Amino acid sequence: MEHLIRGVDHAAFPTFDPAATVKFYRDTLGFPVVHSICAAGWGPEAHPDFIHFFFDIGGGDRLAFFYYFGLPAPDVTKGDVYARFDDETPDWFVRSRHLALHVDSEDHLLEYRRRLDASAWPVEMQIQHETIESIYTHDPNGYMVEITRAMRPVTPQEDLDANLTIDALVEIVAAPGHTMDDLLVRKAELIVERAPHWQGAR
Repeated sequence: MEHLIRGVDHAAFPTFDPAATVKFYRDTLGFPVVHSICAAGWGPEAHPDFIHFFFDIGGGDRLAFFYYFGLPAPDVTKGDVYARFDDETPDWFVRSRHLALHVDSEDHLLEYRRRLDASAWPVEMQIQHETIESIYTHDPNGYMVEITRAMRPVTPQEDLDANLTIDALVEIVAAPGHTMDDLLVRKAELIVERAPHWQGAR
């Protein structure tokens, strides 16, 4: 199947504090505002007027926000994070939804760390994962933002491993009560099943 997508046009989120959102993304991170739409009467009856505004985050990609006039902000907090979810929403669900942006080098990552640490939104975590290093903070809306850099290229073998993992996952999730052990067992079976094909392709 041909891959025709050329990147992210934009990802969009609601904001209840547009001034702080602009201060965070434009004034702190340095993402220029590149487009805005004043949408009078386009929204639902209770709050028909909104503005949709866009930041350039590099690579031809944009990050956008909706601000609805007259729509009160939800009075929901989780710890120190204004999470925009109700009290029944598990913390892991809130924290797993995040925006990750990549930079080219450790120097660039540290420059964003410097900007954030000098702002009202300092870095909360800096973590080295398997192939990347990331810093994390929350924007004024409570959304987790990650800035990451590659520590080394991802190898073709890792791409192959990822596809084996996902093929195994797709197969085992249909069974009730599936576990990580089920995933690993099925992945091992797929390795055995596909090994002759890989050897023949050499």
